[in-house]
Amino acid sequence: MTTTLITGKGGTPHITSGDMGAMQAGIIGNGSYLLQGADGKFPAVTMQDANHALIPVLNLVVEGRYARVTEAETATIESGMSGRNRNDLVCLKYTRNGQNIETAAIAVLKGTPNTGTAADPTVPSGSIHSASGTAWIPIARIPISGITPGTPVMLIKQLPPMSKLWDSVTQQWKPPYTNDSLTLCRVGRIVTINGNVKFTSSGQQNYSAANETIPEAFRPLADMSIIAFPPCGFSLLVARDGKVQMLGDPRSAYSTAHGCWLAA
Repeated sequence: MTTTLITGKGGTPHITSGDMGAMQAGIIGNGSYLLQGADGKFPAVTMQDANHALIPVLNLVVEGRYARVTEAETATIESGMSGRNRNDLVCLKYTRNGQNIETAAIAVLKGTPNTGTAADPTVPSGSIHSASGTAWIPIARIPISGITPGTPVMLIKQLPPMSKLWDSVTQQWKPPYTNDSLTLCRVGRIVTINGNVKFTSSGQQNYSAANETIPEAFRPLADMSIIAFPPCGFSLLVARDGKVQMLGDPRSAYSTAHGCWLAA
């Protein structure tokens, strides 16, 4: 029998970690994600001292498996070498043994020192989805220049809660040189921006930086995403970090506005 009512009463134990992992991956995504903490923020790895990375309380979903760091712990970082650069990766290491017992632990992948630009170490192949015995999920990069470790860089993707997503489905956004607002709309990963404004200034702009930025939930996957104002030949170029550049002349004109891109 290959069809099972997973969340129905079956009379015998029948729900496996694979069942729940498949469901959670289908809802959340097949990748690895960092969940928001109870304080509403995304925690980050820091350096406790030159040889210890401090891993805070974390809530992770990795290929459908939910894993927690329930208390802050440290991971040992080997000392660097004078004149050499190195990147280490703080990872979650997933293990499945011959009896299909699954565990997870924090582990470090050490990079190779060199005199040039440091490169991340190769992450061993392996996937929970493929029932591999081990899978390594990078959480943060520790850049080491000489004997000095730098600020850890978080690598695992942040997954905002559904409440934030719903709040961000539509949002008003004010472009530069106007008191009017446009409407940002996000459906899945598709973002549109439309509306009509009256510009209050004129003057040629050549990739000038605007003070305004696009809200995080609506930021594009690729740089140079465009918001066009066709009647006056003015455009805004949106970068992945939400920063906006201006191109053309708003001409103190009335103008419609249109833009569409794939969100990160």
